[in-house]
Amino acid sequence: MRRERRAFFPIAAGLAAAFLLAFPAVAQKSGGTLQMPNFASPASMSIHEESTIVAGIPMMGVFNNLVVFDQHIAQNSLASIVPDLATGWSWSEDGTALTFPLRQGVKWHDGKPFTARDVKCTWDALMERSAEKLRINPRKAWYRNVEEITSSGDYEVTFHLKRPQPYLVALLASGQSPVYPCHVTPAQMRQQPIGTGPFKFVEYKPNEHIRVVKNPDYWKPGRPYLDAIEYTIIPNTGTRLLAFAAGKLDLIWATPPLLKDVKEQAPQAKCDLVMDNNSRDLLINRAVPPFDNIELRRAIALSLDRPAFIQILAEGQGAVGGSILPPPDGVWGMTPDALQSLPGYGLNVAKNRAEARDIMQKLGYGPDKRLSFKLSTRNVEGYRDAAVIAISQLREIYIDAELELIDTANWFPRVMRKDYKLGVEVATGGLDEPDQKFYENYVCGAERNYTGYCDKETDKLIDAQSMEANPEGRRKLVWEIEHRLAEDASRPVLLYSRFATCMQPRVKGLVTVTNSRFNGWRMEDVWLDQ
Repeated sequence: MRRERRAFFPIAAGLAAAFLLAFPAVAQKSGGTLQMPNFASPASMSIHEESTIVAGIPMMGVFNNLVVFDQHIAQNSLASIVPDLATGWSWSEDGTALTFPLRQGVKWHDGKPFTARDVKCTWDALMERSAEKLRINPRKAWYRNVEEITSSGDYEVTFHLKRPQPYLVALLASGQSPVYPCHVTPAQMRQQPIGTGPFKFVEYKPNEHIRVVKNPDYWKPGRPYLDAIEYTIIPNTGTRLLAFAAGKLDLIWATPPLLKDVKEQAPQAKCDLVMDNNSRDLLINRAVPPFDNIELRRAIALSLDRPAFIQILAEGQGAVGGSILPPPDGVWGMTPDALQSLPGYGLNVAKNRAEARDIMQKLGYGPDKRLSFKLSTRNVEGYRDAAVIAISQLREIYIDAELELIDTANWFPRVMRKDYKLGVEVATGGLDEPDQKFYENYVCGAERNYTGYCDKETDKLIDAQSMEANPEGRRKLVWEIEHRLAEDASRPVLLYSRFATCMQPRVKGLVTVTNSRFNGWRMEDVWLDQ
């Protein structure tokens, strides 16, 4: 017997109505090319095989999901999820079957019809149960609870689960969960992706640009408004700022320190300062001596001065947090008072470092015998700067680390192979949802469990929070997991930083998301007032 879940419709409708009241209707204009920056060249155009926002942002508008976070609401939550290629969804009475009736009449960009077969093919590939294999599968762990996917005719699919997972729908709403066409190979999707979305892929030239154009046959009448979007790849921050100030870019992302320069050089810009859900983490490869010693990992965690990271990198515009984004921006994370109970999070940094030095001396290190190695990170500003600060703080406990910079295309394969000793990583899941963060980064054997952390009791707790439908009960379990992760200290969280999305006045209809950076880039409602 199927239990219908329709509660999201009135909630979403109410939020949409509030949005419309707050922002009176303005006549949208069609046409024009939106000029966007991109700060690096991704390895491919396949969202399902990429972990970086430099692929996710340009490609989100090429695709549709079964469901999606409402693009007009700034904080992603279960209440903001709306149908996309599905027309709704319902749960079975026991919570182990999630059924989606599908939209009819939708076509892929090559003219072939979208059907239930495409949905099944997509998730069979993600679960590695198909003949066609993904080269890299960073989000395989998201779907470890899915037993199988079945279809009833061409326009209904059901996800059959091993156990209840009420938050699976949030994973499916992520910008990293598009439906792929069954008739196109993974190799082609890496180079020439085909979707059902408002924009068609045109070309990708590494170190130059990515270009998408309007899909004239999009299934949403009147969308998109833009004729095209061009993502120009500009690695240098200063060069991006000059291009924006000169009006050559319609949008730019800025850290709080850079925001001052944006306001000085482009005073006409409208800037939204929001929290980045992608924490910056210190990766410790627990499989490589001497980091296989938990006492050494704890000493490293005790050396960290998190407020200093926030002050230096974000001019105080950030937050200390665990693996889950803290409130008020985050929905599930630990409060500041609760965080103080985690190892290494105490406010007395001098005391923490004295304890760390004692540990190091017991391990045989000291002023005359320092530990030396390379600290690896991606050669992108947000990674580099955090790595430099981490190196300076580690010196306080007899550790000398040499910075090793890795190009974007090679960084993710390197850390997935665990080809590093210590590293600085940005947790690029971009979804404020414990199922995403825990299953992707911390459960035993997950593709993106870069540190190799594996604890069966923690895995049981992760499954328990995933099944807990009561928000307060779930939050309690999430916080218990945070304690276990902090005690192991193989992936200490350095900081959460705010960042600004600055737009030229002519850019309309884009809502910046405060707790899930990957999910607000469908771009079908964006238009240029020119």
